[in-house]
Amino acid sequence: MTPSVPTPLAARTPPLAEPSAWHEIGLTVNGRQVTAQVESRLLLSDFLRDRLGLTGTHVGCEHGVCGACTVLVDGEPVRTCLTLAVQCAGAEIRTVESLAPADAPLTPVQRAFHECHGMQCGFCTPGFVMTATALTEQSERPDEGQVADALSGHLCRCTGYRNIRRAVCQALDERFGE
Repeated sequence: MTPSVPTPLAARTPPLAEPSAWHEIGLTVNGRQVTAQVESRLLLSDFLRDRLGLTGTHVGCEHGVCGACTVLVDGEPVRTCLTLAVQCAGAEIRTVESLAPADAPLTPVQRAFHECHGMQCGFCTPGFVMTATALTEQSERPDEGQVADALSGHLCRCTGYRNIRRAVCQALDERFGE
């Protein structure tokens, strides 16, 4: 009697996606219109990094805890590791690459992070900078509690947060004239 050969694992595994799981989406990324076919389960972080080459959006924990993957979606900070690309159809997305393209001068937030030494290894910096950018774009200056609340969604293993808070306050002072 010949021993039975087990079926290879790949033969027992269903396909990654059914044809109906693909969607065409249109959105604006850093001021540029983008149309793409995306799978239903494609994360916004993977779409930005792998499809569009915008690697300034860092992926850390992939659980929405660290904040490194934060971008602005319609002006609001959003964790790209928890957001599906299809959810952003029709949205305006801004990544850290949009802030000072090419040889443009740094934005007030970027300049404040530089001047206040609000970064060390830099891994968490894009997420902090995008959240701080959203804070500076509000119509009224956020109070200390609102700033602390916004920054509490980010983890930094290097700086101890003091210089990051100083940088955000400096950018807010510049924006709101204090």
